[in-house]
Amino acid sequence: MGAYIVKRLLLIIPTLLLIMLFNFVVIQFAPGGPVEQAIANITGTGVDATERVTRDTSENVVKSSGGSDSRYRGAQGLDPEFIAELEKRFGFDKPVHERFFDMIGNYVRFDFGESFFRDSAVVDLVLDKMPVSISLGLWSTLLVYLISIPLGIRKAVNDGSRFDIVSSLFLTVGVAIPGFLFAVLLLVVFSGGVYFDWFPLRGLVSDNWETLSWPAKIADYFWHLALPLLALTISGFASLAMLTKNSFLDQISQQYVLTARAKGLSERKVMYGHVFRNAMLIVIAGFPAAVVSILFTGAMLIEIIFSLDGLGLLGFEAALQRDYPVMFGSLWFFTLLGLVLGIISDLMYTWIDPRIDFESSNS
Repeated sequence: MGAYIVKRLLLIIPTLLLIMLFNFVVIQFAPGGPVEQAIANITGTGVDATERVTRDTSENVVKSSGGSDSRYRGAQGLDPEFIAELEKRFGFDKPVHERFFDMIGNYVRFDFGESFFRDSAVVDLVLDKMPVSISLGLWSTLLVYLISIPLGIRKAVNDGSRFDIVSSLFLTVGVAIPGFLFAVLLLVVFSGGVYFDWFPLRGLVSDNWETLSWPAKIADYFWHLALPLLALTISGFASLAMLTKNSFLDQISQQYVLTARAKGLSERKVMYGHVFRNAMLIVIAGFPAAVVSILFTGAMLIEIIFSLDGLGLLGFEAALQRDYPVMFGSLWFFTLLGLVLGIISDLMYTWIDPRIDFESSNS
């Protein structure tokens, strides 16, 4: 197993580089880069994304009398020297390949640079937003698995019963309704939209959180998390419950289960002593993807709807603002996290079923 882990760790390097290279190339063809964002804000046609750049450089803008042949949209009438200054500020005075290798070299040293438009280091931004995303990701993943696995097992044991049919109907509704749409419904119903005013509209804690006692702080924390977690859990546990059920049904029909029952073993011992180990393999295989999805992508709309300032919202705003250091820094971090979680998933395979040997299967 040691050789397999070393091989997987070494594979992280080319995989990470290829993912970064692909995204870097795609971004080069996207219109409205950081230079254009800064120009748009300076000329009054942009948003507040480039407030820091405007504050630092607007006094240096010199209007030229004629037009400009600049390749940047909206740069007509701006002094070419000022455009060159913007390019140098954002690193666009270097060739594309040089910028890529400089970025990778910095990332290897865990130097992610500073945000173009937020006047803060990328690491500080990520660390500042991480508690919100970790809270959503960990708690929702825990709830999804705690609900889905027992529910899926019970549906498999009672396949075709009234409980199975009714629960399948609710699970189908859960799969069909997007999580963000369910989040909006929760806000309208329970956050003072139309009916009840039971839960807060925004934030992870109340404004007076620092003055509360520890029990009150814990209660306030989960009070703010209740609706976002419910929205994420509803959209996540339905598909996992059906996956668990189908996995158990596949194992229940195997010969070793019939043999165990013929030996007089109780149904509980057959299910949890024999079937569980094999049936859970496919469920565990999706664990890393589920964590990364909820932590970064799946929670993005939930963070926006409930005004939770987390990593998903940070990445979304960075993409809109073409804040490349934040975009690529977040991509590097989450790609590396996903690859490491994939190795951990393989280790969990062998922990649940010691008969699995990745080294022999690869050889």
